Amino acid sequence: MAPHGKFYWNELLTDDVEKAKAFYGATLGWTFEQMPMESGGTYFVAMLGEEAVAGIMDKTDIVPPSVPPHWFSYINVDDLPARLKILEAEGGRMLRPPFEVPGVGAFAIVMDATGAPLGFMSAVDA
Repeated sequence: MAPHGKFYWNELLTDDVEKAKAFYGATLGWTFEQMPMESGGTYFVAMLGEEAVAGIMDKTDIVPPSVPPHWFSYINVDDLPARLKILEAEGGRMLRPPFEVPGVGAFAIVMDATGAPLGFMSAVDA
């Protein structure tokens, strides 16, 4: 199982996926594998050699147009439902209820007590 309480995944939400792929390919040597999304779009998994290191996706149907391109982080938790209850008790808020990504894990989009958005996830490790 993935470690509890550690940043586990980062993804770039952008208006120009191809430009971002070209930039990170040139600056960091990343290559990209396509993964279809349930919403019909395409998620690009950034690879450094054989290791998946990040994701890139089009933000158009995910956040309002006024939200600029940005990196979004996920922290792995040991028990997603229990941690969401604690989050709310401590002044946080759930922005998107838990959802599953088959073969990856369970996710929820939340806001901490200061108003910062992030993701909580319970990763499924191979």
